[in-house]
Amino acid sequence: MSWRDLHCGELRGDDVGRRVTVAGWADTRRDHGGLVFVDLRDHTGKVQLVVNPERAPEASAVAHEVRNEFVLQAEGEVVPRAPEAVNPSLATGEVEIQVDTLRILSRSTPLPFQVDDDSVEETTRLRYRWLDMRGERMQRNLRLAHTAVAGIRRTMDELDFVDIWTPSMTRGTPEGARDFLVPVRLQPGRFFALAQSPQLFKQLCMVGGFDRYYQIATCWRDEDLRADRQFEFRQLDFEMAFVERDDVLEVMEAAVVGAFEALGRTPPPRPFPRLGFEEAMARYGSDKPDLRFGMEIEDATEATRGSQFAVFAKAPCVRYLVVPKALSRAEHGRLETLAKEWGAKGLALLSQVAKFLSERELQTFGVPEGSSAVFVADEEPVVAHVLGLLRLHLARELDLIPDADVFHWVVDFPLFKHDEETGDWTFMHHPFTAPVPGTERWDEASPAAVHGQHYDLVWNGWELGSGSIRIHDVEVQERVFRTMGLTEDEARSKFGFLLDALAMGAPPHGGFAMGIERFVALLAREPDIRQIVAFPKVSSGADPLTGAPTPMPAEVLAESGIAAIPQEDPATA
Repeated sequence: MSWRDLHCGELRGDDVGRRVTVAGWADTRRDHGGLVFVDLRDHTGKVQLVVNPERAPEASAVAHEVRNEFVLQAEGEVVPRAPEAVNPSLATGEVEIQVDTLRILSRSTPLPFQVDDDSVEETTRLRYRWLDMRGERMQRNLRLAHTAVAGIRRTMDELDFVDIWTPSMTRGTPEGARDFLVPVRLQPGRFFALAQSPQLFKQLCMVGGFDRYYQIATCWRDEDLRADRQFEFRQLDFEMAFVERDDVLEVMEAAVVGAFEALGRTPPPRPFPRLGFEEAMARYGSDKPDLRFGMEIEDATEATRGSQFAVFAKAPCVRYLVVPKALSRAEHGRLETLAKEWGAKGLALLSQVAKFLSERELQTFGVPEGSSAVFVADEEPVVAHVLGLLRLHLARELDLIPDADVFHWVVDFPLFKHDEETGDWTFMHHPFTAPVPGTERWDEASPAAVHGQHYDLVWNGWELGSGSIRIHDVEVQERVFRTMGLTEDEARSKFGFLLDALAMGAPPHGGFAMGIERFVALLAREPDIRQIVAFPKVSSGADPLTGAPTPMPAEVLAESGIAAIPQEDPATA
């Protein structure tokens, strides 16, 4: 049986006179006494069916049974609409089908909401995701995702990368988030970790002689869900041997361009601009700055060293933003409340402290007429953090962000950062990032000045992904582990297989991993990645569609050698 000759949205004026069979969902039904009109919908669009009892009495009887979201098959003749009935908002609006045969292929129960109803609460949409997926938004987004990923795959194939599948169940390694654990029935009390990324496997591919690896990898991280984060996600993961940083960045840029071209869009110009980490933090207060607008952070530390205003004179760091608006006292008060929530002790308005500043200091700041300057004085990380968030907040409030696409790289990150909770040194990116050449013998007790060959790709303030040139010298890798406080036994226990591989002829190599969902969400102009994921979780970590996660029977847990610890119900606590 041929269910259909063509899709609903494909009929045009040139098809008048054709006999066609179409199939899809009843979008709407209008009963005009004798005539029944049904808008039949599939992923390509809608076409109007006209059922005339004089022409097709059996089809007319069926049409009176039809309700929204019934699945129908219709056969008939394509005819032109009357001039006054042409619908210019539909691609098929010049024609309709005079139905001769109508079949109900599947009926629908009463609907929890109408397809394409934008007012439906998101949890309800996710509970009935199969219904939500019939709508224009999800059809567009999921098909866009497919096209973008196909474009990326074509690019990687053209660049001679080999698609190699790597395991999801592996040994847990420190990569910045908690692991999801998988109990093993055959070895009770032992666990696999779901891979946070294929990081070590792709490095082992380089040692194994596959010098251009890639995959669209599924990864898992047990971390709080946000607009740009789910428990499980995909990334374009690739690695290259015998390369330097520029080689990796060129491939990633080519993959981005390939996705844009697959969608028929004008790609961003290459090469993407580059911004050093320290410069990004100083000018924008973020390592993933949004460069679509200006309002850069200005430094006033040196200019206020001898200031009569003690708060400025004594602070380790003083920086400010010039806001293109004369802020009222109430507006300043609201901004100061936000600044304190973000960690500042206060937010000084230039007009309020001007009487404490010299004429030289005031001229240094150079605030234009009709603008305001807001200052934060504190430790440098606090100042950068607060003014970075304030810059974004003000840009949104004052509508300063244009409709544009700005890609850029952030490079030259520190190799290590200080862990305030433990007091130890830890990695900025991951512990397999190579230091800048010539700095491989750092002071292991004080590595703050060491920079790594790490790079991030940022699009309109969203970090799309990260990469680095990796360590290929086993002695350097061991030095990183020692700097992080791992003993030789601990390093061998966690990473023995990697150390063995690096000791057996590892080539220089580097790579990158880009979050597919973040990338597609920006392509689709969606505010969060749930709108481009077929079956996402909500912020609580629950799946409204299936009801997961659920408790498991004690006997099932016992098979794997584990037991659930009873938890107090928050609702009754």
